[in-house]
Amino acid sequence: MTTRRHVLAGLGAAMAASALSQSAFGAPLEKVRALGVLRVGVYKDNRPWSWSDGGKLRGIDVDLAEALAGELGVKHDVVEFMAGEELSDDLRNVVWRGGLLGFQKCDVMMHVPFDRKLQIDNDQVVLLAPYYREGFAAVCGNRQADCEVPPAQFQGRRLAAEIGSIPDMYLVGGFGGVLREDVKHFNTGYDAVAAVGKDEADVAVATKAQVEAAMKDMANPAVKRRKGPLQAIMSPGWDVGLAVKDDSRSLADAIDAIVTKLATSGRLTQIFAEHGVTWQPALQAS
Repeated sequence: MTTRRHVLAGLGAAMAASALSQSAFGAPLEKVRALGVLRVGVYKDNRPWSWSDGGKLRGIDVDLAEALAGELGVKHDVVEFMAGEELSDDLRNVVWRGGLLGFQKCDVMMHVPFDRKLQIDNDQVVLLAPYYREGFAAVCGNRQADCEVPPAQFQGRRLAAEIGSIPDMYLVGGFGGVLREDVKHFNTGYDAVAAVGKDEADVAVATKAQVEAAMKDMANPAVKRRKGPLQAIMSPGWDVGLAVKDDSRSLADAIDAIVTKLATSGRLTQIFAEHGVTWQPALQAS
């Protein structure tokens, strides 16, 4: 996952924070419990993780947010936000400052890459509780009978990818650019996969979660998932976690413990399965 660089700052503040009393660190969790509600930010139009279905928010991250609140003994208030140009924008607007247009900051932000460099570059937040290992996959329709061929051999087929995504860059820029003219762009990877089921595309590349969820929803036997790896894909995969403001470490500790409990109890597997996705433990999970 691509992240932007920020000036590393706040070492002195971090050292000072370590000397604060335990009660100061307990305040964010105490505040959540005192208010009786956990406010959670999820991405807009991010199916199967979070999307609006007739005005009702649905998705893996929405269900996980509800489970987190339930374990904390409070209500959940899940709100969606539009992705910014950079991930650092999202962390600023959702977690540590709030949006300039009046978006109220959240206690927790879902679906954040659990990445050391991202943490260093965004010292106003704490990344925590990696709960899934994401990667990429491909599907093919009837017109591409062999889905296991080297991707360069998809030339001449109708290819689908989310605009501006890693699969988009992979198809447009890879293999000497031979696939460039064949790529049709969609708003989301889920939509790209669904296009294969509608015979609007022959091959789609998207995240594994998008592929699995769309295939479940389509229930179209003509759509086949590629079994082999995607050669020369730019990313081997990444862990997905959460973020809280850096002075909410007591809340972070509580959520870390809850996510571990949900994983070991099988609840995470159940939540993912309800959306057609196979839960994959994060490599960096505790």
